[in-house]
Amino acid sequence: MWKRSIAHAAATVLLFLSGPAKWPAGGAVKTPQGKLLGLKPSELEKLRKTYRRRSLPGEVVSLGLAQHLVEFSRMTSRQVGVLLSRKGEVEWVVVGDAHRLELPDIGRMRAGSHRLRGLRLVHTHLKGEPLSQDDLTDLALLRLDMVVALGMNTEGELEKLFLGHLLAGGGGGAREGEGEGALWQTQEMTLSQQPDAQALVQALEEEFGRLYAQTRRTNQERALLVTVQVGKSRREAEERLAELEELARTAGLEVAGTVVQLRKTHEAKTLLGKGKLLELNLLAMQKMAEVAVIDQNLSPSQAHHIAKAASLKVIDRTQLILDIFAQRAQSAEGKLQVELAQLKYLLPRLSQSDTSFSRLAGGIGTRGPGETKLEVDRRRVRERIVQLERGIENILQSRKTRRMLRQKRELPLISIVGYTNAGKTTLLNALTHASALAEDKLFATLEPLSRRLRFPREREVIISDTVGFIRDLPKDLLAAFRATLEELHSADLLLHLVDVSDAAAEKHLRAVETLLEELALLDKPRLLVWNKADRLGFEAAQQMRQTYGGVILSAHTGEGMEALLEEAAQQLFVKTVFPNKQ
Repeated sequence: MWKRSIAHAAATVLLFLSGPAKWPAGGAVKTPQGKLLGLKPSELEKLRKTYRRRSLPGEVVSLGLAQHLVEFSRMTSRQVGVLLSRKGEVEWVVVGDAHRLELPDIGRMRAGSHRLRGLRLVHTHLKGEPLSQDDLTDLALLRLDMVVALGMNTEGELEKLFLGHLLAGGGGGAREGEGEGALWQTQEMTLSQQPDAQALVQALEEEFGRLYAQTRRTNQERALLVTVQVGKSRREAEERLAELEELARTAGLEVAGTVVQLRKTHEAKTLLGKGKLLELNLLAMQKMAEVAVIDQNLSPSQAHHIAKAASLKVIDRTQLILDIFAQRAQSAEGKLQVELAQLKYLLPRLSQSDTSFSRLAGGIGTRGPGETKLEVDRRRVRERIVQLERGIENILQSRKTRRMLRQKRELPLISIVGYTNAGKTTLLNALTHASALAEDKLFATLEPLSRRLRFPREREVIISDTVGFIRDLPKDLLAAFRATLEELHSADLLLHLVDVSDAAAEKHLRAVETLLEELALLDKPRLLVWNKADRLGFEAAQQMRQTYGGVILSAHTGEGMEALLEEAAQQLFVKTVFPNKQ
């Protein structure tokens, strides 16, 4: 064994010292890559000479280069391959074993790119087999111009070529290689039948360019939505995905595709399994997506590893919700609360940054006391958080003063709570004849709205709309919006609004109840209101009312509003708050 190692070391030195060498732009000598251990000096020298060979720009592979690679594989019983530039020059030489070839790290292109790599892989297959799944995966992930397998017969002679190239704009899933929605196309031929490589690549890039132009017409980022559910059914996963799609649409993303995985446990490093990561990568390339939106909340390490594996910008559920809040914050108070939540989200992710953030990289002129850029950034974030929290305290005091004035005037307060997009603002407008903005989007209302509402018998109350709740609402967001949510504690009645037409209405009901419990509001008088009955039908909505109680109405059409006012008046002026005011 030690004799073989010495011979291998000597042969490696010989590669650098003998004959003319090609020098790339980086200044390093081009040497063969892969499994070189055990090769004879003569075989290593033959590999090195591969760099001197070339093909014409229009050739997939020249006869001389193909025979050279086949001869080496016949001598060593190993696969060998080259990465050719579009000029036909050999850029890399790679040696594998009898079954597969592992390419060197040549970097990945961003999934949304419409350009191909500018390299094609030509390698040998010892048993004449067609392109393998590994070959096609490399073709897709590295965005190679094409992949070519040189099929050898039992005598070790070149018999046929197997060529594969990408296809633009497939409409199907990323798993299937051929057929409708295919990601790639393969064909078998002889050396004399090879197509014009230059014309083929040009046509492919033109097609990718047309697709790229079509996907950029809206100027929206294209996103893939990903959910990983542990111990849940596919139906539950689809419900989560539907809600994530609404969040993405509200944030201004264009949804290009979805990925669902049901697992027994989460993958600690990447959340997704290895196969699903590959599917995500291929689907991103096929759909020209730039962003992966993960339904679960990710640790900084998980986000980093997913982004690295998929060559995509990765954001999790919390980051998406924070982005929506940042877009919709209009008042100084709202912007203050959103910034506080964003900085609290950012701080632990700064602590995960590497030493590239450091100004003190070592060497002359860097010694002595000082502070790294990372430490400066973290310190400034903490200082800003303290400033924002002081601002929130001032808001709390201001709201407290207003509440005291309202209580002196003995005006009851009704607060509308509920899942996002349940129709809270529409109900407020219908009751008070206001014109607050109501949209069919999640978190359409971010700033709290208060209006006067006149009941029968000349009674007046203050009714307020609040920010919508959602399952898995970020805790930092709850903490940052405590000045807004503090109003709920002074409410005399909570109208819990539920979209009865939503298939997940009962889950939304429980999610809001859970958040109310976290905010210590379950002891408040509550009236359950089943909204959007016009969509489902009032008779069908009766089943929910019989199970959970409450009233049924349509804030959009106004049907059922009188029943709501009667029940609210009963709750406010008879049962609990003001029993003497009849």
